Amino acid sequence: MTSPSDINLSPSKGLARRYQTALRRYLKQGPAANLQPALRLGRQAVSFGLETLDLALIHERAVLALDLPVAATAARARALRRAGLFFVEALTPVEKGHRGALEANVHLSRLNRALNRRTSELAATNRRLLKEIERRQIVEKTLRKSEQHSRRLLEKSRLLQEHLRLLSRRILSAQEEERKRISRELHDVIAQMLTGINVRLTTLKTEAAANAKGLDQKISRTQRLVEKSVESVRRFARQLRPAMLDDLGLIPTVHSFLKRFAKETGIRASLTASAGLEKLSSDKRTVLYRVAQEALTNVGRHAQASRVEVSIRRVRKAVHIRIKDDGRAFDVDRIWRSRQSRRLGLLGMRERVEMVGGTLTVESAPGKGTAVHALIPFNSGIKEDARP
Repeated sequence: MTSPSDINLSPSKGLARRYQTALRRYLKQGPAANLQPALRLGRQAVSFGLETLDLALIHERAVLALDLPVAATAARARALRRAGLFFVEALTPVEKGHRGALEANVHLSRLNRALNRRTSELAATNRRLLKEIERRQIVEKTLRKSEQHSRRLLEKSRLLQEHLRLLSRRILSAQEEERKRISRELHDVIAQMLTGINVRLTTLKTEAAANAKGLDQKISRTQRLVEKSVESVRRFARQLRPAMLDDLGLIPTVHSFLKRFAKETGIRASLTASAGLEKLSSDKRTVLYRVAQEALTNVGRHAQASRVEVSIRRVRKAVHIRIKDDGRAFDVDRIWRSRQSRRLGLLGMRERVEMVGGTLTVESAPGKGTAVHALIPFNSGIKEDARP
């Protein structure tokens, strides 16, 4: 936007003088006067690169220079209306360069209303004019702040897009690594156990007819191998998706996972839950379980904690899960901002929660441990209840 000082110092200073002269001539000629001079002045304004507000300022100064009589109210009003027509005609070339006819009409309507307000204030003192200039400066400052805010939002959007691309690549990589791990487990554990069972059964078949002594003991060892194989397969199945999540529900599944977690890590764990959580949809129960699973896995791997508390409660129209430990803290903001972050678990949790319309927050401070919060909306159409 061009400021008043810019207009005084630019070649358009001559345009302001020509505008004042043409406006005075137009008013003297009466209703039959031609508006072509106004149109030519508008085209010159466009060639100088002036905008609507610049031309409006030139018009205001030209009207002020007319020295219209204050006492003759009717004559003054007619002169101001005809001056407004002159200004609108001069403004036409400027408005043609703006976006679309509809936007131009809306803008012109707003400008006319602003012009009416300004012309009604022409009789005011220089103090009011100074206040108007101050008001415009405030508006310009606000626009600059708004532009800076828009740039920040665009930059944030770009970073989020890069983050999403990075997350997608890491998810694909994590899926491939998980498949490799399961493949190795099946090959190195299950396949070897089944091979051992087959060898033992072959030996038993050969020795059964010749010597029955020690047969029971060999059968017992073979049965133990079968039991280990079955347990390994069940362990893989639980890691991929626990069947009891569908059969028994969310709370028993989280409780079972907590028991195994405490046994394997030595970390004391407790669970607090509200009633009625099984009314959640299957997708949302799965998300809550995965958040608890991933958060507890991070506690076991990184936190060096001695205690962890899991809370799943119904709030007004949502379900709130919190996993709080007393372990080592970390810089949460750096994790979210980092493009090279390896905390794929945190990113995966956030993606899962946002996928069902929820929000995920992580709080971590030295001496206070870490708390993971997820808030997920309840199923639509179900009467909400905040009672635990």
